Amino acid sequence: MNALDKLKVLSEDSQYDLACACGTNKLDRRKRGLDGKWLYPVSLPQGGYSILLKTLLSNSCTNDCKYCPLRVSSNVRRCMLRADEAAALFMNYLKSREVFGLFLSSGVVNTPDYTMERLNAVASILRYKYKFKGYIHLKVIPGASDAAIEESLSLANAVSLNIETPGRKHFELLGKSKDYDRDIIRPLKLLSGMTSKGGKFSRRKCTTQFIVGASDETDSEIVKYTFGIYGRLNFDRVYFSVYQPGLGEPEIPGEKRYSLSSEKYFTREHRLYQADFLIRRYGFGEKDIIFDGTGNLSLEKDPKEIWAERHPEFYPVNLNRAPQEALLRVPGIGPGTVTKILEARKLHNIRSIDELGIRGKIAEKIKAFSVLS
Repeated sequence: MNALDKLKVLSEDSQYDLACACGTNKLDRRKRGLDGKWLYPVSLPQGGYSILLKTLLSNSCTNDCKYCPLRVSSNVRRCMLRADEAAALFMNYLKSREVFGLFLSSGVVNTPDYTMERLNAVASILRYKYKFKGYIHLKVIPGASDAAIEESLSLANAVSLNIETPGRKHFELLGKSKDYDRDIIRPLKLLSGMTSKGGKFSRRKCTTQFIVGASDETDSEIVKYTFGIYGRLNFDRVYFSVYQPGLGEPEIPGEKRYSLSSEKYFTREHRLYQADFLIRRYGFGEKDIIFDGTGNLSLEKDPKEIWAERHPEFYPVNLNRAPQEALLRVPGIGPGTVTKILEARKLHNIRSIDELGIRGKIAEKIKAFSVLS
């Protein structure tokens, strides 16, 4: 296989890592390029969006993760890009202005550090041979050494390491080749120390991701860990990648516990993203995220609307007088709408939702929980 053929295979296989696939509008969501590559949006510091080339360096893997279609026991076409091949291919796409940056991950080849050496080599070639000063996101391989992780931080703008599950108990149901505390929690804490305020790489972005629905965890457990990741580890983002039924081994723990259709699996992922948004942007605390009797988020209504229905004493909210924090609790109102409301109130009292440019179902939802007197 030549380098381009390998990229087509590896970029296709990177689809199984769905981080960033769920967004609030069409600009936030991944899309497939004309040649089959998955292209992912990234927010630019100056505003707007651009596109990342997302690929694996190799789809070979020594791990036995039951949910992963690339696990060591699966029968897939394996290949690996050399570091110089990956760097040259990326520069070709960059020069043609198809992409803005690189999101690079890999299956585990031989050992975690062997794989990290090759991931870091791609970034090093881009930085020092091609003088590329733009965006590079590197995945940290579970079990990587401190030195390998530090080298990634020295080369990349952002790094990530998947936490996979909320706790060892759920993690151990998905495979035996990794140790949760040693290979996941220890490096997550290391990343936190190095990227938090005062750390050696405090300007680097650091994220993690849950694999949702492969093990038998509940949404409440995921959300509890999410609060810990933001509150104690100070990570920039938590992502949620839904397990895609049928891609893993038979008898996946999550399939035993949850008899959900494929559509419902993605709805579950979407609800977790909505809860995460409430945590990061709306100031919701742990007690504000409400679960059903099984410890899961509602698949029928978003978590903000569930909170509103449980707290009738908080409503109606006066759109002409309420503070920003109260406006954010109104179903249908997001940060952008709050900004519109606050700007409009500087000029005059708002007399109609129509003045805000909001109509249809969202306008009706806002009216149900607010007044304009």
